[in-house]
Parts: sequence; C-alpha cells; structure tokens
Amino acid sequence: MQNRELQTLLPEQQINTKLLITIMSSKIKTLTNGILKENPVFVLLLGMCPVLGTTSSAINGLAMGLATTFVLVCSNSVVSLVKNLIPDKVRIPAFIVIIASFVTLVQMLMEAYIPALYDSLGLFIPLIVVNCIVLGRAEAFAAKNNLISSALDGLGMGLGFSLALTLLGAIREFLGTGKLFSIGIYPEQYGSLIFVLAPGAFIVLGFLIAIINKNK
Repeated sequence: MQNRELQTLLPEQQINTKLLITIMSSKIKTLTNGILKENPVFVLLLGMCPVLGTTSSAINGLAMGLATTFVLVCSNSVVSLVKNLIPDKVRIPAFIVIIASFVTLVQMLMEAYIPALYDSLGLFIPLIVVNCIVLGRAEAFAAKNNLISSALDGLGMGLGFSLALTLLGAIREFLGTGKLFSIGIYPEQYGSLIFVLAPGAFIVLGFLIAIINKNK
C-alpha cells in the first residue's frame, strides 16, 4: 500500500495494516524458502536416494516430487496440530507413524489409479517414509510452528523437491533418449546411455548443484 494511503488511515488501522503486511511477508518467505534459497536437493543436499533413483525421466521425477509434496504438507499439518499431545520420549516414533500413514495412502492411490507409474517408481514410493526431508521438516519446523506455517513450509519444500527432480529427470531423459516428457525431440540413437544410468544421474546432479549454488 502506498505511503500516502497509509497516512490517511487512523493510527490503529495503520498498525493493523503494517501487522498484516508483516505476517503476509513472513508466510510468503516460509513458502518460497524451500523452492530456491533452501532447496532440499540443490542447497540442503537431502533425499539423495530418490533423487538419483527415480529421475531417469521427467515424468518419473515429477510424480515422485508430487507424491513427496503431498506427504510433506499432510504430515507437517498433522504434526503441528498434535505436537503438544505427544510426549517427548515417543516424539520421533509418533512422527514416523504419521508420515507412514500418508505414504501408505499415496501408495494405495497410485497403485489403484496410475499403476504404470506406480510400477515405474517401485520401491521408492514406500521409501518416502524414511526420506530425511519429510522427517526433518516435521522435527525441525512443524513441531515448533502453527498449522498454517507448517503447511506452507511443507508445500514450499515439496515444490522445491519436485522442481529439482523434474529438472534432473528432464535433462537425463533428453540427453539419454532424445525425449522430453516422453515426446521425441531427436532420434534416440544419438542419445548417450550413460545419462539414463546411475552415473549419468551423479554427473547431471553435480553440474546442477554447482551452477545453482554459484548463481544463488
């Protein structure tokens, strides 16, 4: 809001307006932190197992990222709501039970409605339970903040994770098979097999981490 407009408001209204702007700025910062500044893959280097294992194509990377985003938002929200009801001694096991419940839900939905993608991602879907991003955000953020902030943190981290996996998968798929989201860009025989295999994942991820952190 412009300063001239603020000056026309009563002092109490000015305080309320400034407070509202501060709160909104804080929420936006919480949401965007995980996308770029604290990206879980490129900056925090968390969850490397699914990052390297599921990004042989852009669609696989995007699906894995969205599944993890759903678990992050739901588990962060529930942990924030019940944090004061859980004794400290059983805090971590209780968080894992909450996370595992949502992972099971995602697994059952994917198996029922998109079985081809479920078969492609395989073991990595149930392994979301032990993804250190999910448990880390529950312990480090959701257990200390309110519902809205926790949900926004989960959404931001999930979107950052999805962005990283989709970008990595798209580059590997393009260089390895000549396709992008399963659409042919150039003849497949000109692709390099190494980018479809695990060494290609390490090579592309290393270059992306270097480029993003240099320009951050």
